[in-house]
Amino acid sequence: MTAAATTLLPEGWTTRRPTLDDVPDILAVVHASDIAAIGEPDFTADEVREMLTDPHTDMTRDSWLALDHAGAIVGWTFPHNITGGDRDFLEVFVHPKRGRPAMRPLLALILDRMAVRAAELGHDPYEVRAGAIPTEQPYIDALTESGFVFLKQHARMRMPLDGVPHTAPEPPAGVTVRPVRGDDQDDLRALHAVIEEAFRDTDHFAVDYPTWRAQVDNEPTVSFDEWFIAEADGRVVGSLQSSDAGIEDDEGWVKRLAVLRAYRKRGLGEALLRRAFAVYAAKGRAHAGLGVDLENPTEAVRLYLAVGMTPMYRANVYRTHVAARS
Repeated sequence: MTAAATTLLPEGWTTRRPTLDDVPDILAVVHASDIAAIGEPDFTADEVREMLTDPHTDMTRDSWLALDHAGAIVGWTFPHNITGGDRDFLEVFVHPKRGRPAMRPLLALILDRMAVRAAELGHDPYEVRAGAIPTEQPYIDALTESGFVFLKQHARMRMPLDGVPHTAPEPPAGVTVRPVRGDDQDDLRALHAVIEEAFRDTDHFAVDYPTWRAQVDNEPTVSFDEWFIAEADGRVVGSLQSSDAGIEDDEGWVKRLAVLRAYRKRGLGEALLRRAFAVYAAKGRAHAGLGVDLENPTEAVRLYLAVGMTPMYRANVYRTHVAARS
């Protein structure tokens, strides 16, 4: 079979653009894919909506659904580049039993779109990343055959909250940990500034405040009482940003945790986590979760292991570059 043939859908199968009305059917495909790869669902309806409506994502131009001969949704692909920078991330989900023939056609569509996105966003060349669970060999094969190479691994961490006290331990001496004031722009700017400064020496893609705030505003709900800052020496030196994305899974989700370099190894990161865990537990959440880059130079995974979190699974990250094309 030729390479071109592998990017063709089976006879009677079609593609079309998604709408928000498709969210339940898309989620069913993603959940089936998650269960096959890691043993349980790891995506929510809110996350589907967020991916379809992220900044720099137009579902009428950037995303596709694959439908089988009966018209059922069996695959979904979309990009993710909230900053408009020179790096994009693509996802291809297919139903593990009924959607496998759509994998390469969807990947070909989204890769072709990446070249146009590069031109639209003003980047040439354009870095494109993709993730795969190590057991997803057919997808890994499709990525590598399309020019992707292995870059690094991420880990999905989780910790049960059963028995976690609803009152957090006292932070280190001289440190105050408090909820962010969600209606205070100065507070939010300070939280965001710590994230950007602390992540400057990592693979984190810098996001300016207006873009970050637009992303926050795009989320269906935001629980600012689950966001925390650490203050020392009269300034904000640590930040923890939670996300409501895990609520459907009965999970408190730590989206970002950051401590300024000069204040690391003083227990601030642990204090922020313990405060978040206490609030999650008080709300009746079953678990706390987060994702971590295993190549992070701050070795953040050591902190997460020390507070009792364990890896649910690891995901490979792959990378390629495309030339811009109008």
